[in-house]
Amino acid sequence: MLTREEIHEFVHARKLAVVSSIGPGGEPQSALVGIAILPQLEIVFDTVRSSRKYLNLKADPRVALVVGWEDEKTVQYEGLSTEPEGEELRRAKEIYFAAWSGGVERQQWPGIAYFLVRPQWVRFSDFDAGRIEEMRF
Repeated sequence: MLTREEIHEFVHARKLAVVSSIGPGGEPQSALVGIAILPQLEIVFDTVRSSRKYLNLKADPRVALVVGWEDEKTVQYEGLSTEPEGEELRRAKEIYFAAWSGGVERQQWPGIAYFLVRPQWVRFSDFDAGRIEEMRF
């Protein structure tokens, strides 16, 4: 049975994800982002306010991510994104900077923003082992 610890360990061991959002015309749009995962299985990433994903997620917070692809193992992750503020932003940045030390400098960029994604549905797939399990939140 899939556990929260397994999801956290799998995502934590990887630094990149493909994030998909919904464009202004309803079309899917995807981008590669650097990620970090918080203990509550929230995923954090940064972007700039001029990016398509920023505008998309501000208009519609629904987001999907795919993490991992080596050895035919992946986590598919769907959730709702927010642009955190205050203590929540500080906590998210602390975890993000631990994974991405270059993010400390990048936070000085004009228009830098952070998104925190709370899971609603996660699927872990290990096609070599024939294991596919889902978890809803």
